[in-house]
Amino acid sequence: MKQFVLVYLGGNQPSSPEEASQHFEKYMGWLKSLGDSVVIPTIPLKDTNTVSSDGTVREGGSSAMSGFSILKAESIEAALAIAQDCPFLEIGGSLEVSEMMEMPAQ
Repeated sequence: MKQFVLVYLGGNQPSSPEEASQHFEKYMGWLKSLGDSVVIPTIPLKDTNTVSSDGTVREGGSSAMSGFSILKAESIEAALAIAQDCPFLEIGGSLEVSEMMEMPAQ
């Protein structure tokens, strides 16, 4: 089975702790419904820094990436169908879905 990365972009912060709790429960229910398809559940990102080709470092990044998940699916179409059901889309976020390539063993 192929592996896919779902990259979380943007999204609006909940307006209250209650809204955050409801969204979190819905999101966790979605992840649970995926069963063994979940290789790595959501990994949120923070404190992004950018290292340039000349070695300089600056705070922040050039993308709105806020996290990622890794899932197994039979095809890109199946992975896209999984992504279309993700509750993250309900808070104004978007998802990029990419097939992960296997690197040759060294």
